[in-house]
Amino acid sequence: MPPLRILAILLCGVLTVAAEDSPRKLAYEKDRRVWVASIDGSGAKKIGTGLFPDISPDGTRVAFNTEEQTGKTAWARHIAVVELASGKQTVFKDVPGDNAYYPRWSPDGTHIAFTLYDGHNWHFGLINADGTGFKYIRKSKDAEGTLYSPCWSPDGKSLFAQDMKNIYRIGLDGATLEQWDIKKCIPNGDMSGDGRIDVSPDGQKLLLGIDMGEEAHRKDWDGPLPALWTLDLAAKKGTRITPKKLFGWDGCWADNSTVLLLSQAVGEKTASLYKMTLPGGTTSKPLAKDVRYPTVSR
Repeated sequence: MPPLRILAILLCGVLTVAAEDSPRKLAYEKDRRVWVASIDGSGAKKIGTGLFPDISPDGTRVAFNTEEQTGKTAWARHIAVVELASGKQTVFKDVPGDNAYYPRWSPDGTHIAFTLYDGHNWHFGLINADGTGFKYIRKSKDAEGTLYSPCWSPDGKSLFAQDMKNIYRIGLDGATLEQWDIKKCIPNGDMSGDGRIDVSPDGQKLLLGIDMGEEAHRKDWDGPLPALWTLDLAAKKGTRITPKKLFGWDGCWADNSTVLLLSQAVGEKTASLYKMTLPGGTTSKPLAKDVRYPTVSR
């Protein structure tokens, strides 16, 4: 075999191993700033100022929304993307209005879905990863039609969302493809506009942030008891994965049998980030403290 061909084969092998061994990353929000760390929480680094970070599937970029004060009680929010290698930040200008929120990367990293407010209603938007080509996925006609918590399906052809009564799978043209009644799937549970949805890598289950109709029985807790549930999409069956004594929210899948979540124990003033192994519900030691909205690369 010619020497150059041997060298090419060896280089391809090295690059393949390097890609496979590339460490997965974790992004989260802390003190209204965006941080990135290894998936075990180590090596945390601040990379920007903003909210709702979502790390790209390949772990090279983070999308988030900026927050700029424009008046005494007025704020402007825009979608931004920062490249981790260079630190270059791009704020998307090709978006109507000044209130864009909650960016979510498509599985192939080419598009970002998000919510935006026009002064009357919230809508779903879609934009290319470079900030061009904005279009609406779905416009809400009134408050009753508002959708929250966008989350991509693994094939990148549809999105999951919720309106506090139902969970939907909608096409990129805004059409409703499937629908699940929250109360029928989650006994004694509801979702708020802040309730989070994340789909498992195999696309079979949703991870849901649920407000339970149960007494918290905590002197230091104000509000409904937060719990995490999985929803089997085919069976339309919900399964609670956090026990009643473990208040859990802001969950995301690390893999098909592991989730990351926030929890706050009795007497603690802030939440910590944990890893939970399913189905047993075993939790790790805290990966990070006083954080919110974790996301992981694939």
